[in-house]
Amino acid sequence: MKVILVGATKGIGRAVARRLASRGASMSLLGRDKAELERSARDLEARGAAGRVVTALCDMADPDTFDAALASADADLDGFDTVVVTAAAFATQERLEAEPALLRRLLDTNFTNTILFCEAARKSLLSHGGGTLCVVSSVAGERGRKPVVLYGASKAGLSAYLEGLDHKFRPQGLVTVCVKPGFVTTSMTEGLPAPPLAGTPEAVAARIVRAIDRGTPVVYAPGIWALVMFVIRLLPRTVMRRVGF
Repeated sequence: MKVILVGATKGIGRAVARRLASRGASMSLLGRDKAELERSARDLEARGAAGRVVTALCDMADPDTFDAALASADADLDGFDTVVVTAAAFATQERLEAEPALLRRLLDTNFTNTILFCEAARKSLLSHGGGTLCVVSSVAGERGRKPVVLYGASKAGLSAYLEGLDHKFRPQGLVTVCVKPGFVTTSMTEGLPAPPLAGTPEAVAARIVRAIDRGTPVVYAPGIWALVMFVIRLLPRTVMRRVGF
């Protein structure tokens, strides 16, 4: 595999990078912090990565960096067949309601800019004959819920985009994988109380890599969230207004 990975310096992205490196994948790690990218690359090499590991600057807050980052990765890897996007922003509903600037940054990062990056990646993959585009969304986008109105809206839009992408371009060779984690114990959720079904980056990464291998269009992580969200989708609005979930 020749993989471009956005978000490999922490959490789920780091766990995915380590798992892919252990299988011999060559990777280009994209991110906005050069020092962190280099540390992540050296970490993979120290763990015995058999494939090549390179880095390129790419800021999900700045779409003007996307094309150059993809071109750099393409040149360094001599082509690529897989793109994995785990980078995202998160903040509590209370903070987002109170801080309009933070809300705008989150919406731009999770929805507009992620889609712009995916569009650039899609075009590049299809120009090479196809490949896999795997993007981390969230169960928060499954249905409007009081604790995650704004964050959930950003992920709902992303999930809908990825589903449409899969419908339209899979016949042309583009396999789209939408990952929907529940609560995962990472730096992004640090300080928040972990619910009973909380997952770990390593467990989520295992499901992501398996979904990439199989071309699974939608994967929940941990898997129990598929059942949880099936039930949530069936609840009438009158019930959803009364519960705090």
